[in-house]
Amino acid sequence: MKILRITAQGLPLFKEEFDISFFAQQRVADDDKDLLYPLFSNVYMNCSNALIGINAAGKTSVLKVILLVLNILNNQPINHIETKDILDDTDKAVINMYFHSEAKEVCRLETVITSERSKTDSARYKIVEETLWVKPEESVTARRNLTDFSAYQPAAVRKEEEFLSDDVSIIIAYNKRKKEEMNIVSLLSFTNRNVLPFAEEIPMEVISFLDPTVEQLYFDRTENKKLIHLQFRGKKEILLNSPVDLNHYLSSGTIKGIVAFTLAKEVLKSGGYLVMDEIENHFNKEIVSTLIRFFMDTRLNKKGGTLIFTTHYPELLDEYDRNDSIHIIRNRNGIVVENLANLLKRNDIKKSEAYQSGFLEGTTPMYESYMRLKKSIANSI
Repeated sequence: MKILRITAQGLPLFKEEFDISFFAQQRVADDDKDLLYPLFSNVYMNCSNALIGINAAGKTSVLKVILLVLNILNNQPINHIETKDILDDTDKAVINMYFHSEAKEVCRLETVITSERSKTDSARYKIVEETLWVKPEESVTARRNLTDFSAYQPAAVRKEEEFLSDDVSIIIAYNKRKKEEMNIVSLLSFTNRNVLPFAEEIPMEVISFLDPTVEQLYFDRTENKKLIHLQFRGKKEILLNSPVDLNHYLSSGTIKGIVAFTLAKEVLKSGGYLVMDEIENHFNKEIVSTLIRFFMDTRLNKKGGTLIFTTHYPELLDEYDRNDSIHIIRNRNGIVVENLANLLKRNDIKKSEAYQSGFLEGTTPMYESYMRLKKSIANSI
C-alpha cells in the first residue's frame, strides 16, 4: 500500500484544509525516473519527502497527521495511536486518505471522527461515518484524475450494526481481503533521545560509516543475560549490560545513526515508511544527505520505501532536483502546508537560497523580531 494523498478538515491546529500529496505532481522527465518509484502507468512516487519550516511553524504537527493516517490504514484503533492527540477536541474531523493497493487499485477512504472527554478528562475518539471508494488503476488516464472518484459509487460504507469497534476503520476488511499491510517505523519519540531501542545484530557497515574507530559492536545473550560487546581499534573489549551505557562511549550522532540506518535498511527492504522529526539532530549534513540519497536511489530502493522527515536546515533542500517532494510549513494563525512546486515553478532555482532569502514569505524569522532581539542583547551587555 502506498499513500498518494491526505486531506483533512476540522483539525484544530490547522488554519485551512490540510492537503499533502506524495506522488510526483510535476512532469517526470527521463532523467527524473532514477529518483522516483514507478507505481503504475505515468504515476511515480516521491520516496524522500521533506517538511521544512521555521521554529513553531507546525512541522511536528504535520508529521502527527501523517502518522495518524498511516496507522488508521494499517488497522490500528485510533485511541491506541501515539499521535492521536493531533485530533485534540475536534468537533468533527473529516479525513480523506487516498492510496494505491497491491491489488492494482486506487482507493479513497473518507473517515469522520468525533471526540469526547472521558471522566479522567482524556479525549476519546470514535468514527461516526466512513466510506470507501475503489477504482482500477487502469482507469487513471492522467495524474489530474488520480484522486478523482466523482464517477464512482462507494465500495463500502460503515454501518452501525457492523461488529466493529467504534475507533477501528472499515479498511480492516479491505486489508484482510487484499492481504495489505504496511511497515511503519516512527522515530518521533527519539527526536531528542538517543538510546538503542533494539538489541539485535547491527550491520558493521553502518557502524564503520558513523564511527570508523569502532572495531566491533554486537549483542550477546547468555543464561538469560544480555551483554553488549564494544571494542575500539587497538583497545580492549568493553562489556556493557544496557544499551543506555553506550552513551558513555559513543557520540549521540553515532547512536542516532545506528538507529536510523538500521531501521532505514528494513524500510527499504519492505517498501514501508520511515518517519523522522528534525532529521538533522545530532547529525552532520553529509550523514543526513546520505540517508536522503538512499531513498532516492531506485537501485537501492526497489520497493518504494518512503522517508518522511522534518528539518530546519534549508541546505538539505539542495539534495532535491525536483520541487514536488518538498513541503513548506508555515504558521499563519494556524498551520498551513504548501507544496514547493506550487510556490516555485522552476526546478533549477537553488532551493536553499529561495528559502533563506525570504522570497517564500514566512520562511525566515521576521526582521522586526530579529532587531528587537539584537537591541535587547545589546542593552544587556
